[in-house]
Amino acid sequence: VGGQMLDLRVQTQPTLYSESVVIRILPQDRRAPTIEELGFEPQVADRYRRLLQDPQGLILVVGATGSGKSTTLYAGLQLLAKDTSRKVITIEDPIEFSLDGVQQTQVNAAVGFRFAEAVRAFVRQDPDVILVGEVRDAETALEAIRAAQTGHLVLATLHSNDTVDAVQRLTDLGMNANSIANELTAVIAQRL
Repeated sequence: VGGQMLDLRVQTQPTLYSESVVIRILPQDRRAPTIEELGFEPQVADRYRRLLQDPQGLILVVGATGSGKSTTLYAGLQLLAKDTSRKVITIEDPIEFSLDGVQQTQVNAAVGFRFAEAVRAFVRQDPDVILVGEVRDAETALEAIRAAQTGHLVLATLHSNDTVDAVQRLTDLGMNANSIANELTAVIAQRL
């Protein structure tokens, strides 16, 4: 359109009398922001950078749909990708931005390759960092915690309102309180 290449993300839903369609229009040339461009207070941005240097643990970015959770994670991934000594693998649905130096993988439910299966497979790939695009179910939460327990830094999003709600969601998903306490390094709760 107007010389600009666009990606269209289409979601359809049958309704009683018709089909509902939502189309997200995204420019192909867009890039993920840096941590500096997120608009965080300087001390918050510094804390986020320090968290990303941890060798292991679980960092959750939480908030409502459209609150910028994935954007915050992508900014962190860009920083991590600069460190060529760390292997970074992601499982996403969909892949929002292409990042150099990051091994990005798309969920493929048609062949049974979902978030949980991906995390299990990734652990055998000897990564330093695993990004889970979204913790949607108990199995994914369990695999994310297991990956953190086995010496990986795990970054993930979770739909919840705040930090307390995030911990409660993990508990509701069947996670052991001791595992949460031992592996959960940080919860970043945000709103736009």
